[in-house]
Amino acid sequence: MQETTKQLSQLIDTLIDKGKITTSDIVYVDDGSHDTTWSLIEQLQSQNKYVHGLKLAHNVGHQHALWAGLEYSADKCDAAVSIDADLQDDILAIEQMVDAYKDGCDVVFGVRKERKTDTFFKRRTALAFYGMMQKMGVDIVYNHADFRLMSKRAINELMLYPERNMFLRGMVKLLGYKSQEVYYDRKERFAGESKYPLNKMINFALDGITSFSVQPLRLITTFGFVVMLLSVIAAVYALVSFLCGSAVAGWTSLLISLWFIGGAILLSIGIIGEYIGKIYRETKRRPRYHIEKTI
Repeated sequence: MQETTKQLSQLIDTLIDKGKITTSDIVYVDDGSHDTTWSLIEQLQSQNKYVHGLKLAHNVGHQHALWAGLEYSADKCDAAVSIDADLQDDILAIEQMVDAYKDGCDVVFGVRKERKTDTFFKRRTALAFYGMMQKMGVDIVYNHADFRLMSKRAINELMLYPERNMFLRGMVKLLGYKSQEVYYDRKERFAGESKYPLNKMINFALDGITSFSVQPLRLITTFGFVVMLLSVIAAVYALVSFLCGSAVAGWTSLLISLWFIGGAILLSIGIIGEYIGKIYRETKRRPRYHIEKTI
């Protein structure tokens, strides 16, 4: 975090010297961590005039923590850039974002040029994720995560979205304001480890799909129709075989069909249950987060 603060502070000074901005702040969001993160933020704040801190009372997840930072900054800025603190996203791209903002863009997306720094598995699964999201009808920017600039107007409009099941990559795109893409090369992680293991990536993908698309429900309907059609064909075949006296009793085909239909039913119930679970969480209207401290 010290290195992140150093590089961002240097960038702010450079942009001020160039006359592209008049002032800026660095707002760190501590997502309810139990390590020394908050102490480090307090230390940095005492040493650096740009640093602010926002400590959430408990862990609410990446998307809600990002929302908290944007909401905290909304009335204090003309525009805000969201970026992870691991220095993988190229902070030099922020200058291009500022230029695009001055040209009238309310949203500027940071987009990775390629995925050389990812492992083979991470690269293939990430590309599959974006491809699947697009096929499901979700309007997102390919290879864009949460590195973006948003104007004050865009942030305030985003804050009007009431849902608790958040997928910000899709929600920001829904705003419809003038936008632009800035391309950059992603770097190796400067320090720390990824907080997105495989299970979290899968859950994130499920949240994105079920928050923005009903295509899985339609696929269930299509699948049910196909299975029903196949069952009619099988019934006709069985009846003809019986009338011709060539029917042979066998448990293998029966067992396979029972397992197949049973698995299909459980999968369908699971997908429907995912949507019902989201409805359940939305109706509670619980706060997205609670702030414990700010500096």
